[in-house]
Order: sequence, then C-alpha cells, then structure tokens
Amino acid sequence: MLQKDFKRLSLYLLFAPFALWILLLVILPHVGMVMLSLREKVAPRVYEFGFGNYLDFINEPIYWNTLLRTGSMSLLVTVLALIIGFPIAYYIAKLAGNRTRGALFLLCLIPLWVSDLIRAFGWILLLRESGIVSSFLQWAGLADAPIEFLYNDAAVIVGLVYTVMLFMIVPLVSTLDGMDNAMIEAGYNLGGNGFTVLRRIIIPYAMPGIVSGCIVTFMLTAGSYLTPILLGGKNSSWFTEQIYNQFITRFNWEAGAAFGILLLLFTSAVIWIGLKLSGQTLANTVAKS
Repeated sequence: MLQKDFKRLSLYLLFAPFALWILLLVILPHVGMVMLSLREKVAPRVYEFGFGNYLDFINEPIYWNTLLRTGSMSLLVTVLALIIGFPIAYYIAKLAGNRTRGALFLLCLIPLWVSDLIRAFGWILLLRESGIVSSFLQWAGLADAPIEFLYNDAAVIVGLVYTVMLFMIVPLVSTLDGMDNAMIEAGYNLGGNGFTVLRRIIIPYAMPGIVSGCIVTFMLTAGSYLTPILLGGKNSSWFTEQIYNQFITRFNWEAGAAFGILLLLFTSAVIWIGLKLSGQTLANTVAKS
C-alpha cells in the first residue's frame, strides 16, 4: 500500500511543474484576458461588464476584414509550407542516410538560431530596392532599374514560410519515420505507380503528421507580428497589428483583450474545421506525430 502511494506521489510530483506551467502561463492569463475584454469604459476609471468591445469589432468592417485576410493568408502560408516541406520530410525520413539526415535537420534549424527581428531584417537586405536580389538582376541585365520586392503580400508570405518551415517538417518526419518501407514496396508490387502509392499509402499514413504540422504552422503564422509588419509595411494589414494598436497606441486594453480572444476563437474554429474535413482527431494527431 505504501509503495502504491509512493508511486502516486511520484507521479504527482513529476507532473506538478507542467501543471503549474499550464495554470500560471496559459489558463490564468486567458481567464484574465476574457475578464478584461468584458469591461466597458463608461466614464473615467469607471467600468461595467458587457459585450461592447466585441460589438465594436463587429460594427467596424476594417477589423473583421483584417481578421479574415489574416486567416486566408495564414492558410496560404500553411499550404505552401506543406507543399515544400513534405518532399523534404520524406527524403529525410526514407531516403537520406544518418549523416545526411543530421545535416538537413541542421539546415532546417538555422532559421531558429536567430530572432524573428534578425530574420526579417535579413529578408529586407535581400529584397529591398538596393538589396542583393535587385542588384543581381541589374548586374545580369534582367532589370533596367532597381526593383522593390518589399512591402507586399508576396514578401510577407515568403518570410513567413521561411520562418515556419521547420514546424511543418518535424512532425512529418516523425510520422513518416514510423512507416514500414514494405508498405511502399507492396504498393508498387500490386501495380501502383508513384502517384498512386503517394495518394493511397504515403499520404494517408502521414495524415496525423500533416494535420499536426498544419495546426502548428497556421497558429504561428496567424499570431505572427514582426514579419508581416517589417516585410509588408503599411500594406501588411495583419490582425496582430490591430491588437498591438489597441494595447500600445490607443491604450485601450479592453478592446485589445477582446481582439486577442477573437483571434484565438477564430484560429481554433479554423483548426476544428480542418480536423473535421481531414477525419482526424486532435488526440490521434498528437499521439502519432
């Protein structure tokens, strides 16, 4: 009996730091954000509870248009990251040797060695009017004058895909690494071509990793701030900028909290729809990836 109690106590102590982390850094801040978002300012330093901040969001088209635009561009970044990352993940998991696998993982990790700010300024050096790409095009005779590649949606998408690529590749490699090569060989032996094997064997098996990578990539992209602002400039129209403006520029913390909660609800709804369309469950996705 004492041994059973000791094992139970050990289990509690093992999970205590994680439980405290979830409680103090996730649950309580979100509860505080919800409570703050429900405060309406009716007079100087006088507040009452209500849904006025959410109604302000609904009644202002620029707010929900920006939210929808952020969501659509985040989905585009997620799809591009999947298209680029899947062949890389398959090569790492099934074709590359041990040394090559380590080298490729190292290349994928390089972007995370520096902060978002440094990565964004690196793209600015490449894409600005006097940057490396524009200078090379002029030197090669492909452009007669300097070309500005910054401050548009394409620059934002390129920067975001570069930033989140690792978070797409890792769960894909983890899932594909567990697939028996005999399954692929059986597909070819039964008369399937490369596309058929990919569609009917590899992709269904890798679906938990695909969904997991898409979830992480989409959430990180929708919540990004520095990359859209620095690479998109005034044309970025990213929803996190609206949240920043409410908190920092307008000192309207109540509206900023409401916008933050709305962004969380919106991204959660998109993920829920994605899980339903893919036929996956969150528990199954996490367990297999």
